[in-house]
Amino acid sequence: MAIDKKLLAILVCPLCKGELVYDREADELICHTDHLAFPIKDDIPIMLESEARPLTPG
Repeated sequence: MAIDKKLLAILVCPLCKGELVYDREADELICHTDHLAFPIKDDIPIMLESEARPLTPG
């Protein structure tokens, strides 16, 4: 199940307040500014820095 488009439109990165990009394949919300991926578990975005995965360069 995909994340609701209305929810995606209002969510921002909790650190920089920047735009998030939904990665459907990984089921994550990506912040390119902070190089973090926030997981989505049971259709709920987990917007905690401690739960975010650092993105690897490249």
